[in-house]
Amino acid sequence: MKFRNLIFIVTLILTPGCVGYSSTGVLGTGVSVAMDPRTIGTQIDDSLMQKNLRAKLILMDSTYLLKVKTKVLDGRIFITGKVDTVEEKLKITKLGWEIKGARSIKNDLKIKEKFDFKQTAKDVLITSQLRTAMIANKKIRSANYDIDTYKKIIYVYGISQNEEERAEVINEAKEVLDVEDVVTSIFLVEDLRVVKN
Repeated sequence: MKFRNLIFIVTLILTPGCVGYSSTGVLGTGVSVAMDPRTIGTQIDDSLMQKNLRAKLILMDSTYLLKVKTKVLDGRIFITGKVDTVEEKLKITKLGWEIKGARSIKNDLKIKEKFDFKQTAKDVLITSQLRTAMIANKKIRSANYDIDTYKKIIYVYGISQNEEERAEVINEAKEVLDVEDVVTSIFLVEDLRVVKN
């Protein structure tokens, strides 16, 4: 049985569709390995935690593959997306805490409402505008951030080299047209447990 689980995990890691969660990210571009200030060991730990959480979510309910997005940074788990009930949100939070190495859980799951194409299109546009602004801003290493937008609220996750970069990211997010709020989980390099020398 353990061998079967090991094969399942190795398959998840090596399958190109699954690799996308760590290299391109579900929440955005993802953190570039070359620019990432975390050590390779920390990056691998975070990637394994994320894949483990994704696998457990899919085993819990296969629809979570598309409905729930996850990101792990330095052992901190971020969850976004939509679920049908409050109970599901609580179950997913509990599942996150069961992942070995989890330091904290930030659950920004929303309770599903009737699909609104116009709202979804606006959210996609907001995300695109912020991504473009961050790429154009030379003070921001845009590859180190993930962006998700829900009902005109921008969620930004990532690692900043310094306080100035973090302020630039927040400023760019607030300047995007139609944004109602900006929720950030941006860590400074000095906040991380282990960083590259």
